[in-house]
Amino acid sequence: MPTQLETAMNTMIRIFHRDSCKEGDRFKLNKGELKMLLQRELTDFLLCQKDPQLVDKIMQDLHANKDNEVDFNEFVVMVAALTVACNDYLVEQLKKKGK
Repeated sequence: MPTQLETAMNTMIRIFHRDSCKEGDRFKLNKGELKMLLQRELTDFLLCQKDPQLVDKIMQDLHANKDNEVDFNEFVVMVAALTVACNDYLVEQLKKKGK
């Protein structure tokens, strides 16, 4: 039976490839595919954001090679950065509550 972390890793891989194979290079997300993935998988996160250009900014920040596509490594970096930001927020909230 897979562990929770193994399941999470498998889920990330499956989500990436589910959306990356829709257009163009099947091993990369283009801007439209990334936007759809973010809207589907990070709905609550995006609703809390006030910047309508957020997806464009994420796309620019993500891909160092400027090919207008995001490969799996860049996707993992994005998920990790968002996870760190969420953890930082949680820790800050816990500190405010004195826990």
